[in-house]
Amino acid sequence: MARLDDQVNPALTGEVDFLFSGRPWDLSFSEYIELLQVSEYAAWTAAFGYRANHFTVSINHLLTFFEIESLNAFLQDQGFRLNQSGGLVKGTPEQLLEQSSTLADMVHVEFSDTEHTIPGCFYEFAKRYPQSNGRLYQVFIAASADKIFESTDNKKPV
Repeated sequence: MARLDDQVNPALTGEVDFLFSGRPWDLSFSEYIELLQVSEYAAWTAAFGYRANHFTVSINHLLTFFEIESLNAFLQDQGFRLNQSGGLVKGTPEQLLEQSSTLADMVHVEFSDTEHTIPGCFYEFAKRYPQSNGRLYQVFIAASADKIFESTDNKKPV
């Protein structure tokens, strides 16, 4: 929506904190819903502005959990809801990448005309496997990434 872009002061884009400055525009709830019909991620970005949608934890660098299944079991035991779209674990060792993610908590957002609760941020967990050259695989698997982004899905029952 060009109306949102037009509200951004171009001088702010050069500031150090711009990429985590939040929402620099007014957004009505009806505009959010309009964007939601086209793209959940566009609607999320319009509602929250410039901030991280998720953070990825590298299982390869953890000292306690070495397998994604044991990490998922721990998270569920602690009461975290995990994204089950496409299965708890997306990807395989053969694909050199396994991923899982929490579901985004619902958070209160003030729109220009009302207040609503919508999905916020989530955590992703990734285990990467060595390639033939010994380096860890650093690419994303599109089909898995699509399922991971369903962690903020408005259409799924919570």
